[in-house]
Amino acid sequence: MKDLKSWNQAVETAARRIKPYVLKTPVLPSKRLSEQLGYPVWLKCEQFQPMGAFKIRGAANALLARSPEERMRGAITYSTGNHGLAVAYIGHRLGVPTTICISTMVPEAKVNALKQAGVRLVVEGNSQDEAKIVAGKIAREEGLIMVEPFDDPYVIAGQGTISLEILEQLPAAGVVLVPLSGGGLASGIAVAIKARRPDVRVIGVSMERGAVMFESIRRGYPVELPEVETLADSLQGGIGLENRWTFSLVKEYLDDIVVVSESEIAQAMTLLGGEGLIVEGAAAVAVAVLLRHPDLRGTIVALLTGRNISLPAFCQVAGK
Repeated sequence: MKDLKSWNQAVETAARRIKPYVLKTPVLPSKRLSEQLGYPVWLKCEQFQPMGAFKIRGAANALLARSPEERMRGAITYSTGNHGLAVAYIGHRLGVPTTICISTMVPEAKVNALKQAGVRLVVEGNSQDEAKIVAGKIAREEGLIMVEPFDDPYVIAGQGTISLEILEQLPAAGVVLVPLSGGGLASGIAVAIKARRPDVRVIGVSMERGAVMFESIRRGYPVELPEVETLADSLQGGIGLENRWTFSLVKEYLDDIVVVSESEIAQAMTLLGGEGLIVEGAAAVAVAVLLRHPDLRGTIVALLTGRNISLPAFCQVAGK
């Protein structure tokens, strides 16, 4: 796919394909943020998806696009947690045996959730990139379908279905703030919105610690960075030095990329907790950027991507 029209068609196809498996999540007004900043702020709540994160959309589209015969061979992926949970959930719904490869960096809450999902869980390596190598080896040896976490057209199109809901639910949207890691979500959001409303600004937001896509765009080519501990653990991981799709899409269609500090992420989690919304650090970065850049104008939509954090961990952060 080389143009917005093609991507738009892929997103529309994905929306029809995954409809029986995903929720149409609400767009809720944020009273605190709107009062604090002086302009309307809305929250797109993907943390309400069945397995707790937006990743269900891309995983569902990637698996449903395969033939039943292919799916019966089994599927495998590598993940920082939420994509693995999504593949496990959809795999269970479709009767597809799944293997999830994660690194030792994945938080305990997500490891426990994966264990409870009844998948074959492989914990090996100290980064998502190392888990990817393990997953690739198993996929080749066993003939399994590889469900990429971000750099795949079906995954990108699946994540882009969020945009269709945003524009339907909030036609006045002027700025969409999107957590940015490998770029599957940001790419899907950007191509779907720009195909319909090129006037809407799409801004990617990452954490300061290990912002691989941000640094890659800054340098003009994909780079590697070490994974370091961060509240936004779901945004960890590289984009792949041989990135095929998301790097170029992010570079072309995102209006800006901003990074936020750990303290700003914690502050955003606390603020959202005050509105009764429990989210993980990666989901809070889109709100954290508003604390750094209160000068953004227009009707703002901040995308909350996931809730897969233990309550004690959330309370520890929000209580600081």
